[in-house]
Amino acid sequence: MAVFIRAVDLGSFAKAAEALGLSAPMVGKHVRFLEERLGVHLINRTTRRQSLTDFGRGYYERCRLILAEVEAADVLAANQLSEPRGLLRVTAPVHFGRHCVMPILMALVDEFPELQLDLSLSDRFVDLAEDGYDLAVRTGDPGNQAGITGRRVARQRMIVCGSPRYLETAGRPTSISDLQQWKGIVYLRSAIVPPWMFPRDGDTPLEVLPSISARMDDLAAIADAVTCGAGLAWLPSWLVRDRLVAGSLIELLPDLSGFPYDVSALWLSTSAPLPKVRIAIDALARELPKYMSHQ
Repeated sequence: MAVFIRAVDLGSFAKAAEALGLSAPMVGKHVRFLEERLGVHLINRTTRRQSLTDFGRGYYERCRLILAEVEAADVLAANQLSEPRGLLRVTAPVHFGRHCVMPILMALVDEFPELQLDLSLSDRFVDLAEDGYDLAVRTGDPGNQAGITGRRVARQRMIVCGSPRYLETAGRPTSISDLQQWKGIVYLRSAIVPPWMFPRDGDTPLEVLPSISARMDDLAAIADAVTCGAGLAWLPSWLVRDRLVAGSLIELLPDLSGFPYDVSALWLSTSAPLPKVRIAIDALARELPKYMSHQ
């Protein structure tokens, strides 16, 4: 039933197979087993598309209800267990996930022998339900998504920085508005360039963008380019902490900068998160702020 539901939700056996870690023929076998057992077709299939039969639509809705009850029963049973167990599937941004999220989750795996981690590092926005993830860690505004619960687990301090060599040539901005006249290396995510934001007491953040000389989808690459003198960048302070200490980068407008960029944990809204999800969220909330510290 679970395979049948996933095949319908994703629109193809191939996509269901990828989400479930099965082969496409095996997904087909699951669906055919149901059809043979019931003596009726559930899905009309052609080489180009698939659609539910009239009976299949009713059976699909019943299966969803049954599986929801099974999940609720599993949650009830799991909550009686003292330790988290099973496979924990998490997605996080590439660089942030590698340097901040991964060490925390690996410590959990080390602490709880019955827990297994499946960590995917990707800057794309995933669908928790369709892609089968238990938890997503994201930076910035998580937005309001139906069926998704979120918790802020940390805040990263965003700063404007540049290399001494570039600043000697271009000079230093003295105000936020000055930044529009300086070359900037900006972050590109899902075809969107987020503005550089600056906190304002009791008001919405001030947003600006420099004169863009390059767009990159990797924060570490931006830090490298700025260190080489390519322009200015707006980056998390934790990412460039060592470079600031070494003097290869300099924080600009320190009294005006330091926008607190939220880091959130997102999970599917259910009656009660499984222990493995709950303990991961708590660990992130407890440990991530240490990684975000500028000192």
